[in-house]
Amino acid sequence: MPKPTITHTICGYCSTGCGLSIHQLETGEMKIRPRAGYPVNNGSLCPKGAKLFEPFMAPDRAVSPMRRENDGSMTSLSWDESLEEMCTRFKQIIHDHGPEAVAFLSTGQITTEEFALLGALTKYGMGILDGDGNTRQCMASSVVAYKQAFGFDAPPYCYADFEESDLIILVGSNMAITQPIMWRRTRKNSHNSKIITIDPRASQTATKSDVHYQIKPKTDLFLFYGIARRLIVKGWVDDDFVQNNTKGFTEFAQFVRDFNLEMVSVETGLSVPEIKELTRLIHEHKRVSFWWAMGINQSYQGVRGGQSLINLALMTGNIGRPGTGANSVTGQCNAMGSRLFSNLSNMYGGRDFTNPKQRAELAKILDIDEKLIPTRPSKPYNQIVESIADGTIKGLWVIATNPASSWINQSDFLATLKKLDYLVVQDMYTTTATAKYADLILPAAGSAEKTGTFINSERRIGVLNSPISPPGLALSDFDIFLKIADKWGCADLLKKWQTPAAVFEILKETSRGTVCDISGIRDYAMLDAENGIQWPYPENNPDTTKQRRLFADKTFYHDDGKARFCFAPVAPVPEPTDAMWPLWLLTGRGTIFHWHTRTKTGKIEAFNRQYSKQPYILIHPDDATKYGVEQEKMITVVSRHGRGRFQAKWSETMAPGQIFISMHYQVTNQLTGPYFDPLSFQPSYKATAVRIEKE
Repeated sequence: MPKPTITHTICGYCSTGCGLSIHQLETGEMKIRPRAGYPVNNGSLCPKGAKLFEPFMAPDRAVSPMRRENDGSMTSLSWDESLEEMCTRFKQIIHDHGPEAVAFLSTGQITTEEFALLGALTKYGMGILDGDGNTRQCMASSVVAYKQAFGFDAPPYCYADFEESDLIILVGSNMAITQPIMWRRTRKNSHNSKIITIDPRASQTATKSDVHYQIKPKTDLFLFYGIARRLIVKGWVDDDFVQNNTKGFTEFAQFVRDFNLEMVSVETGLSVPEIKELTRLIHEHKRVSFWWAMGINQSYQGVRGGQSLINLALMTGNIGRPGTGANSVTGQCNAMGSRLFSNLSNMYGGRDFTNPKQRAELAKILDIDEKLIPTRPSKPYNQIVESIADGTIKGLWVIATNPASSWINQSDFLATLKKLDYLVVQDMYTTTATAKYADLILPAAGSAEKTGTFINSERRIGVLNSPISPPGLALSDFDIFLKIADKWGCADLLKKWQTPAAVFEILKETSRGTVCDISGIRDYAMLDAENGIQWPYPENNPDTTKQRRLFADKTFYHDDGKARFCFAPVAPVPEPTDAMWPLWLLTGRGTIFHWHTRTKTGKIEAFNRQYSKQPYILIHPDDATKYGVEQEKMITVVSRHGRGRFQAKWSETMAPGQIFISMHYQVTNQLTGPYFDPLSFQPSYKATAVRIEKE
């Protein structure tokens, strides 16, 4: 029997970055298997990875460029016609209103090379100053938290730490369904580990953990400042590590003095014995790892939330050793590629747009005129939206994201989209909520139809090889960007950027000598042979081990080599509950089967059968009785920002006073409000005051 053709690639969903082996039979049938020996997933796959190809075959794939006519109908165009129109319209807007009148919104799900090419095309070639990615919605708070505390956006861990910890603390993370492969690794721990989940909801992860601390929404800072105080009072601080490797501890110790047990208990809803016990567990275990996700990041004080956990790791010396760390779990498959190499918030390699020396250095590496490099970073996502609303931005290019479903405060956002003079949507599908507003749709390839790299949560760079080709006239985002460069008239500027492999070589040079140095990676073949490589990986790298964590030498990335204790007073909730708005709305992932706005996973009928097509809420039975909510009946949930109809499901997983709605439904963000972390500009999706109206 003939052997199948095997192609290795990386899953294009979450940040875990699982290795896949695609077995293509002579019949043309393809089988997806976990890649043998890949150190991320170790022979496992979640349901989404196992069904990777099904969404690629959907009937609503975008297969040619399409223009919206005056009557609302769509007309197919050639690439030449569509890009001529796009460039003409955007150039006219820039001519009439200046370079700040056109912007773009991108993603965390295109390749690193595509991010890099987009950043060069827009800033150096097209003169577009502002663009941001939807990673702003998931990772921005952790980025700022790491930069301020460590001196660089540097998640310190590797996945092996799940198996090396003796105490795993998960905060605002429903890992059992959001990153099931990571969760499986926690279960393979051979150190008799204890798993603790801290979450307002008894999520799937919380119910499977050894201990669940069910705190009130948005009280994490009170808890972690209170734990820090108790560690100090009990003398449970690693004084040697703190004195030699950190700065700011004296000021931090003074700051947390007011967070006594009684106050923290009142604020969090935990009992004093529970707080004491949690603190004791942190002290008594030798390898403590702190892991946080969107429950921390998507907050009006998300940066300080992440830093409150970093502080606990620093003061107990739980960093740089196996099984330790202050560890942010990334959301999307290539959020880290966006963070380091998209040329948006930072220049390539994590450089600073405002630093003249670094601008000159980058211009020399790229062999471009330094005047082409902006002296400021792009506006963050929320400010781009505000600039559309006030008329400053008149042309928008949306790439591989679906903000008409995912962005906060949807009623205002959809009204804002209508203010644009011209909207281009570049996507795999013609039917997304955002594509319905597009003047022009550009058909793009998916992850299994392109070549490039992703960087996962543990900083592992994995290579994509394409086992299938995109349908019709659809192209990779990389090839679309090159076509736009040619039509815009700036192709000569990008003559060294003609293939993903060539761009990877450029990125190696831009990273050389930086914290995220990857200059020692020879090429894609090396990445494939090595089952991915974690950054940093400089030339002559002495450490070739498969799993590498940062800060083993206790040296951080500030100039003095010391980490910083970062903290701030607890800010009031922007929108507290009251008599009119008595319930907290919590949002999050609703199932292991679906991803974000279901643009792809919604095409998989087997997954749809596993999940309610009707938007629903989870409500505690006591609240259901209190508000007259009948099981399975339709109700209306109202916030200060909008309303939506949902099916009520009684659930003991909810604490009284709270309801939960899955993020997978477009109606969910009709309710969430426009509140943002002041340091990271990340939206606060996780706690909105609402009320219930019966049908």
